[in-house]
Amino acid sequence: MTHIIGQHDCKADSKGRVLLPISLKNQLLPVIKDGFVIKRSVFQQCLELYPKAEFDLLMQKVMKKSKINRKYDAFVRNFVAGMKEVSIDGDSGRLQIPKNLVEFAGIEKEVVLNAVFDKIEIWNKDMYEKVLAESEKDYADLAEEIFDDDE
Repeated sequence: MTHIIGQHDCKADSKGRVLLPISLKNQLLPVIKDGFVIKRSVFQQCLELYPKAEFDLLMQKVMKKSKINRKYDAFVRNFVAGMKEVSIDGDSGRLQIPKNLVEFAGIEKEVVLNAVFDKIEIWNKDMYEKVLAESEKDYADLAEEIFDDDE
């Protein structure tokens, strides 16, 4: 399993190209040749960039669920909407975000790459800061609920 860490402020150009900071690129070097999958987030208006091996593990979990079910069908349709295999240039560290995903996430010039263990969230910087501010007041309660040993 890949463990990627750090929050990185970047810039995107008008074509959706993002140059990864060297510290993030260095973390991805062991998996850079295997490629990546970029997709819309399920819960937020951001994108998720998975190393291909990590994405394959996620897809195994999705595929274990019932396939003859309307809710599953609706979920999968949205889950794969806009999904695409992408690469990161090993020399420059440049990522090309597909246009439809740029539009979904509202990616403009200021971008935040938020590394979350096995994936990288790609955010419009203003949206990212807004989501963080909104969830800050519930953070302590959420931590207690998630890590409560009594359950």
